[in-house]
Amino acid sequence: MSTTKDAKVVGTTLFFIPVRTRVPLKFGLETLTEVVCARARVEIENAAGQRGDGWGETPLSVQWVWPGKCTYHERCNALQQFCILLAKAWSEFQESGHALELGHAFQEGPLRTLLADFNRSANKCPEPMPWLAALVCCSVFDQALHDAYGRLADMPIYETYRPPFLNRDLSAFLSPAEDSEVSFKGLYPCDFLVRRPQQRLRAWHLVGGLDLLEPQELRGDEPNDGYPVFLTDWIRSDGLRCLKVKLRGNDNVWDYDRLVRVGSIALDNGVDWLSADFNCTVTEPAYVNDLLDRLRDEHPRIYGMTLYVEQPFPYDLEQNRTDVRSVSARKPLFLDESAHDWRLVRLGRQLGWSGVALKTCKTQTGAILTACWAKAHGMSLMVQDLTNPMLAQIPHLLLASHVGTIMGVETNCMQFYPEASKPEAAVHPGVYRRRNGEVDLSTIKGAGFGYRASEIKRQLPPPAASYGA
Repeated sequence: MSTTKDAKVVGTTLFFIPVRTRVPLKFGLETLTEVVCARARVEIENAAGQRGDGWGETPLSVQWVWPGKCTYHERCNALQQFCILLAKAWSEFQESGHALELGHAFQEGPLRTLLADFNRSANKCPEPMPWLAALVCCSVFDQALHDAYGRLADMPIYETYRPPFLNRDLSAFLSPAEDSEVSFKGLYPCDFLVRRPQQRLRAWHLVGGLDLLEPQELRGDEPNDGYPVFLTDWIRSDGLRCLKVKLRGNDNVWDYDRLVRVGSIALDNGVDWLSADFNCTVTEPAYVNDLLDRLRDEHPRIYGMTLYVEQPFPYDLEQNRTDVRSVSARKPLFLDESAHDWRLVRLGRQLGWSGVALKTCKTQTGAILTACWAKAHGMSLMVQDLTNPMLAQIPHLLLASHVGTIMGVETNCMQFYPEASKPEAAVHPGVYRRRNGEVDLSTIKGAGFGYRASEIKRQLPPPAASYGA
């Protein structure tokens, strides 16, 4: 049943903002040195004819969303072209409802059709664009839709994930696991959100595979821009307490040594927690188990401070149905690249995964629904970064504060392109700078995502596409 609070999309505008990293970031088998951030403005109209607009943004991190044989520029161009097609498709989307309802309907219908058509005729790469890449492109419009809905309702978007704003309960979107007694009847996202969201969150720092750990590793080509270069300097500068360690997944000697070295530095500098991220490069559970068992036996303190393990195995979960219970028995095991939506989380739970790493770049709609499904089934949550600069950082941090995570939030835009967010940091200094090992969300205020966009003095490039309104 529709309500007077329902809205529909009436216009979209898309921008592309190029950003270069100050130091390279290694993703699995590839390295990121530049990224194009997609930013969208979406305008909506409610049943009374009132209009509002909102903003969404995400980096199109090619190496993460589309690992493949095509060149970086071929894949990046394809992602940008798909974003332009999405801008038109969203402007023509005729359904009305809450932003969550519209986001779900678009992903279940037009997005799947558009991706199939794109891969059949418009994709210039010889390999198909994956669903994860399509979700990331869609996320900028989905985020902007949620922001616009909250702004039109004149309240923070998280306060609208309940009746009377939503027309349907969660049973319209989610189905429980067959082996559970969970029912989503009569429940809404608000029933799974934190009642008093934290204004300060523990910040996880990313230790990339190419990052320098100590001064003796100097090569002479490091940036001299006033920001830390070594891990030890980052820990002292930002008061870090949590380190996420990128591993290779195909070199057990390097991986073990890296984890021990980072762990030793962590112990010497007052860091509390580590996590291990393999970025989908491991093929057998024994690889992870052997590393963890050796760490437990030889370095029990480092093993004890390893809070969880993230996505060691190939992200196509349906094609790689690996039983991972032996890993989960040692440490909490979190889905990341595999967790496109709640259905894959349900499959992951069957295979033995114990937690889910959420990302707003897979759409705000998907993150909220996945969080509800996971929490209903006793799975832990984490919110992971896509090295989110500028506006992209704000929904990312808000998600972590509202869903409740195992420990804080990963946030690393300040490591890899700190200057990119200077206009936003002038309004939200604690969002783009880590102090005492935390980020501070207290400046995020107002309707929608609380961007305070009118106060941010950013000069945008000419639109790449504009439709409707």
